[in-house]
Amino acid sequence: MSLYRITQDDLTSSAVLELLQFHLDEMYQWSPPESVHAMPAERLRAADVSFYTAWDGEQLAAVGALKELDKERGELKSMRAVPAYRGKGAGEAILLHLMDEGGQRGYNWLGLETGRPAPFLPARRLYEKHGFAECPAFGDYISDEFSLCMEKYL
Repeated sequence: MSLYRITQDDLTSSAVLELLQFHLDEMYQWSPPESVHAMPAERLRAADVSFYTAWDGEQLAAVGALKELDKERGELKSMRAVPAYRGKGAGEAILLHLMDEGGQRGYNWLGLETGRPAPFLPARRLYEKHGFAECPAFGDYISDEFSLCMEKYL
């Protein structure tokens, strides 16, 4: 059982919006603009995206989203732990929730795009721990020195 309470979120709280802005700012710090694929809050509110938050009591710990690509495939988006919760299982709690949600929806495949530079290594290790492996670019992604696509068959 997770230490965190996971809820579907409407992206209106200041804590959530601040974490998403922090996420975007870091993505632009670590990658060139053409390799930043993080979604702004407005896009995360779209009908094809379900957005979730992980809470430690009243403290936001992590966020993540599941975007429906089609009836059998989903994509993980905006995976981010609050800096104080990095390495404390908050991101893993969101990841496990999104994987479970994908399975409940009947998806047989989950994909994600993450970065290749060193700051993304902890995220890649988390995905690998849970069965994700590097795959060819999908959707509008392009494999380059900054972007890495990963997949997991459910």
